[in-house]
Amino acid sequence: MIHRYARGAALLTMLPAALMLNMSGAAAATLTPLTVPSGASPFSTCTAGSAPGAVNYTNAEVEPWVAVNPQRSNNIIGVWQQDRWSDGGAHGLVAGYSTNGGKTWSEAAQPFTACAPGGPSRYDRASDPWVSIGPDGTAYSVSISFQGVGYDNAVLASTSRDGGATWSPPKSLIEDLGSAQFFNDKESVTADPAIPGTAYAVWDRLVSPTDNPRSAAHAAAYTGPTLFSKTTDAGVTWSTPTVIVPTANKQQTIGNQIVIGPDGTLYNFFDLILGTGQNGIDKLHGMNVAYTKSTDGGTTWTAPQVIAKLNTVGVTDPNTGAPVRTGDIIPEPAIDPATGQLYVVWQDSRFNGGHYDEVAMATSTDGGVTWSAPQRANTPHGVPAFTPSVRVAGGNVAVAYYDFRSLTAGNTSTLPTDYWFTSSPVGPLTLGGETHVHGPSDMMTAPSSRGFFVGDYAGLASTGSSFASLSIRANDANTRNRTDAVFTVITR
Repeated sequence: MIHRYARGAALLTMLPAALMLNMSGAAAATLTPLTVPSGASPFSTCTAGSAPGAVNYTNAEVEPWVAVNPQRSNNIIGVWQQDRWSDGGAHGLVAGYSTNGGKTWSEAAQPFTACAPGGPSRYDRASDPWVSIGPDGTAYSVSISFQGVGYDNAVLASTSRDGGATWSPPKSLIEDLGSAQFFNDKESVTADPAIPGTAYAVWDRLVSPTDNPRSAAHAAAYTGPTLFSKTTDAGVTWSTPTVIVPTANKQQTIGNQIVIGPDGTLYNFFDLILGTGQNGIDKLHGMNVAYTKSTDGGTTWTAPQVIAKLNTVGVTDPNTGAPVRTGDIIPEPAIDPATGQLYVVWQDSRFNGGHYDEVAMATSTDGGVTWSAPQRANTPHGVPAFTPSVRVAGGNVAVAYYDFRSLTAGNTSTLPTDYWFTSSPVGPLTLGGETHVHGPSDMMTAPSSRGFFVGDYAGLASTGSSFASLSIRANDANTRNRTDAVFTVITR
């Protein structure tokens, strides 16, 4: 089965016990007052993107990402999907930007669809918002842009040099036009923290053997390699995409995301999905947390190394069985900018016998050569914990996630959902001291897109020794404004 959201392996080696996760001890963190960066939709009058049977959730924001300007820490940029469609993508992507550390916000429509000023007329939907800010203050943002009816799709990039207030005309990293055979998906962009003007984009490109989605060959064969492009002139031009993770028949990657070590090494993390057991790797059939790395700026890459199986069973309402769409097949990485210690979190059911997803975490202190055994990062409550984010700041590693602990037995009319933060000093990990970020809010109010949906990921960034959090909160029973992006700075 092809996995899409918009529309050679190494064995795990254990780290010493001192590096395993321990859920005891740590004190709770403190939060600044929650603010709401998102406002009324700038696309509310746009009629582009309609498709038969599709529902548009005007004013609904989902799937946020956030970055802090290393030049001016009070400048924060968050991006999100605006006006989600039930069958994929949104009217467009919006950037919220703050110049006072998140106390107040302004918005700018990004030029990624026909709904936005300066956007391309060819594309009427966008998805997978992402933003990263380089050492010179240049902000890089990318989009999957595509058609509600039609096959055209692209990875587009835009930059801002004024803190998120205005965005450049979009550059096309790749375009596939007129054929259902190709679809570019789940892109991300990472600004190099040490080289001004340099940023790296990665995504998977799904390839079917024919452009007829009804043919037997289309269903029986596909592939989804990772593509890579970089800019060295602050987004004026981007390199021709190259394949950095090749995949065979019935194999694909998804959720590609680069983090950069203090020595300049690029680490690309992703879900390696193996639909066949060929090449002697039957035991890795299915989904796997994996990475590959480059020590020459992305020119050459190592073969993929598998860190762990990704044993998600998906998320459903524990009382009704209704589906909840989450980041279930998307690993999230982080790196300590001082030491290069690597972290990765993902959804996994291994801690409860395969009954429901929780948050798994692994770490490496030797550049990914060896990894700790996966450990649970959430506090267990017998309910799903999902869509984790991870980041390192000020000598602490932090994990944020949603869970259903406020749901009571027999409640089938609402789905109360909370958002949590936990952290540990780097080194010997002692995650604990949970902090409640927001909730409970009713997940049933969120847009429906193959399940109740607030995003495949949420934003967490470092700001000095603290953490900038941008997540989605449902607005209980408010069908005119189902969700909002909410922001806080969390200090350990």
